[in-house]
Amino acid sequence: MAERANLVAKPNVTSLLWAHFGFEPDEKGLPANLDEPICKICHKIIHVSRANTSNLRTHLRIHHPATFAALGNTTSASSEDRPTTSGQGRQLRIADSFAKGTKYQRDSHQWRILTDSVTRLLVEENLPFNLVEKPAFKAMLQAFDKQYVPPDRKYFSKKAVPEKYLKMKDSLTRELKDADHFSLTTDMWSSVNMMPYMSVTIHYLNTNWELKSRCLETSFMPESHTSDNLSEALRSTLEEWSLDETKLACVTSDNGANIVAAVRKLGWGWLPCFGHNLHLAVTNSMKAEKERTARAMGLCRTLVTAFSHSWQKKQRLQKEQIELDLPQHSLVLDCPTRWGTKQKMIARILEQGPAIRRVLDDRRTQHLLPTWQDIEVMESVNAALKSVADFTDALSSERAVTASSLKPVLQLVTEELLLPAEKDTQLTRNLKEKMSAVLLEKYSAPSTQQLLAKTAFVDPRYKDIDIADEVKDELMEEMMNVPEEQRDDGDGERASAPNPPKKPNLADLLGKRKEKTSTPTPKRIRVDTEIRRYLQEEALDSHADPLVWWRDNHVRFPLLSKVARRYMTICATSIPSERVFSAAGNVVTSFRASLKPDKVNMLVFLAKNMKAGM
Repeated sequence: MAERANLVAKPNVTSLLWAHFGFEPDEKGLPANLDEPICKICHKIIHVSRANTSNLRTHLRIHHPATFAALGNTTSASSEDRPTTSGQGRQLRIADSFAKGTKYQRDSHQWRILTDSVTRLLVEENLPFNLVEKPAFKAMLQAFDKQYVPPDRKYFSKKAVPEKYLKMKDSLTRELKDADHFSLTTDMWSSVNMMPYMSVTIHYLNTNWELKSRCLETSFMPESHTSDNLSEALRSTLEEWSLDETKLACVTSDNGANIVAAVRKLGWGWLPCFGHNLHLAVTNSMKAEKERTARAMGLCRTLVTAFSHSWQKKQRLQKEQIELDLPQHSLVLDCPTRWGTKQKMIARILEQGPAIRRVLDDRRTQHLLPTWQDIEVMESVNAALKSVADFTDALSSERAVTASSLKPVLQLVTEELLLPAEKDTQLTRNLKEKMSAVLLEKYSAPSTQQLLAKTAFVDPRYKDIDIADEVKDELMEEMMNVPEEQRDDGDGERASAPNPPKKPNLADLLGKRKEKTSTPTPKRIRVDTEIRRYLQEEALDSHADPLVWWRDNHVRFPLLSKVARRYMTICATSIPSERVFSAAGNVVTSFRASLKPDKVNMLVFLAKNMKAGM
């Protein structure tokens, strides 16, 4: 279509857009109506307001794309069409300005990056999927990037999270293939809607002697928790992750008869959880002295509850703490499943006794004050429990070797810390004796004693600990069964070498003669030599990291180091699995109680492993 020649241009403009638009002239030859420019190409009237060029630009883009593209490539657009960036003075071209208003396509790189960031937020912070449909969340994303439109919650639930789970699972599967040995921890848990789950965590050493801990499964267990069903679930987990049973060093769990029987049916090594055993030792000893401790413990709980339910009492307690120069600590209520809270509750009441007496110095609350007999009982219980208060936390690390410390810790606890002292009251003596007896009984099985001795021996901090000769013989037999490392064939290397062979020197000739005349050292002799040299080494400081020592010395002990890698992966407690349940509790909340079990497994797996650095 030919351009109209009788149109009048708009005066005093610099925008290149106006070159394609004009106005009907009036009798004086001036634009008749500045709000109705006419396209010179298609003669269509475009309505504008106050000479705004947005409608003109849209018209060219839609109806005359070739003209619009040519216009976008120019560099002389006006400031009206090219807004400046704050503080820089750099102007955008018309095409760039228009691109700012377009939305990212779902197959674009930037859209995938932003959507993955939202997925990480939902997974790592345990946020519900419907967050992405909340107006405030959408407004926040628009403030960050107006071109990004997030998908709906179903996309994250059915596509983004499953894809991220499969990607991370494949990555972990490849990583586990390189693990020469590993150990497991497992435990049972019920969600807020009373759906039963079993967690499994894996622990292994990488090639740099760094201990890694990963969450494998949070499996839904609707069947009865018999030993047969639990053993089948454990075996299925290993099959799901393509794990070789022969590489499994041990499974750490609580003392539940069903899980213990399940592990034994599979023929796997088993170690009782130290934290669970210590909890049993404390609770059993307290039950044995229930007649003497029940009133004092009940009074402690009533006292703490009275302060926790009264803001005025809390305020007065804080005021009295300042006046009496006492630590500004809150009172602690004990938890039935955490024995350590009993000791903390009693210790805190004894610590804050003067302030508590001032706050409760009233006829209506004096009945809450402990009598001198109650205080004697609390002091006796605290004296018995505080000696072992820190061991559970010390042996529950996932980044440090823990099982090797069990034998020394048990010796320290039963032979020193829980040994009755002259100043102990009779109640304290009874509690210590009962706790010591329970701990010794829980680790009395011969297989458990052998496992503890082996793990302690391969730890250079405790290598001098007394172990039975049969245990040392078993370790030497394991060293004998270590596969020999394959050595490269010299002829093959020379055949594949691109460089021409060098002229042999005297050292090469003598070396070849030595190779022909020497015979390989029998493996039994090498095993004996390594054990003897290892025992001659100076014991490592108790604060040092045994993994660092093995990383620096594994070349000197090629056989023993392979055995050490097996036992260094074992966990002293099943607390890693309990930490999985803490993460699961943040996933399956009362607001997300309808999550399907497979989704729970994905979300817990991602939340735990992403925070662990995967």
